[in-house]
Amino acid sequence: MKRRLLFTFGLLTSCSVLTACSPEQPLNTEPAIPPLISAAEAGDTQRIALLLEDAAAVDSRDSCQWTPLMKASLFGHTEAANQLLSAGAELELTDKGGYSALMLAASNNHAVVVQNLLKQGANPNRQESSHGWTALIWAAKRGHKESVRALVEGGAAIELADFDGKNARNWAVENHHDEVAALLSKR
Repeated sequence: MKRRLLFTFGLLTSCSVLTACSPEQPLNTEPAIPPLISAAEAGDTQRIALLLEDAAAVDSRDSCQWTPLMKASLFGHTEAANQLLSAGAELELTDKGGYSALMLAASNNHAVVVQNLLKQGANPNRQESSHGWTALIWAAKRGHKESVRALVEGGAAIELADFDGKNARNWAVENHHDEVAALLSKR
């Protein structure tokens, strides 16, 4: 069986099929990745513009329910994310796990993308469905000081706890991110 490495939420993971969300999905039934998603993942603003001119769906989805905005945010492609937002991309769409574009940008420390999404009205307190993590919890547990600062300034609730009762500061302390913990304590 073919294997491919996927970079997801800042972690390198192995996937049993080329782009499926789970190993149970047979290789031969996997749907093609929409071209706009591929262009957004690559940060190819020229191709994004051409595809949007050809009426590509700005919120097209792949088999994991990722959108072009999610891919651009995950990889920190600020211009591509802004281009998709200008074309009407929905901020609050989530993938199969409940992750939004804001969570993906914050978990990978793309602070400029985080700031832009927040300015457009992204909800900083959305919780994903498996652990109840927010963008702030993701950024704090990873020690992403710039993204933590952007989220706090953008209205993220510091005391909002995940499903295990831990908030962003708890995660920062547990993972020895002292500067982030101090930043969260000052608020």
